[in-house]
Amino acid sequence: MANIEVYSGDYCPYCMRAKALLQQRGLEFTEYNVQSEPQRRGEMAERAPGVRTIPQIFINNRHVGGCDDLYALDKKGELDGWLNA
Repeated sequence: MANIEVYSGDYCPYCMRAKALLQQRGLEFTEYNVQSEPQRRGEMAERAPGVRTIPQIFINNRHVGGCDDLYALDKKGELDGWLNA
């Protein structure tokens, strides 16, 4: 099973869309809320240097990017490869 991590925030429509895609595919993920746990934002920045926006998604410790990046991977048929790596 893939290790999926999502750094997100409250009321973020992109976060909601990204999580919805993962849920539709039946995938379990760990969510880190950078608003209720501010230290997570620093952790996110260390893992994805130069990135400040949410969501930020990681699959098996590999940085996917944000919501649009996740949807692009899925559309190209490459998401399954990331999940099985």
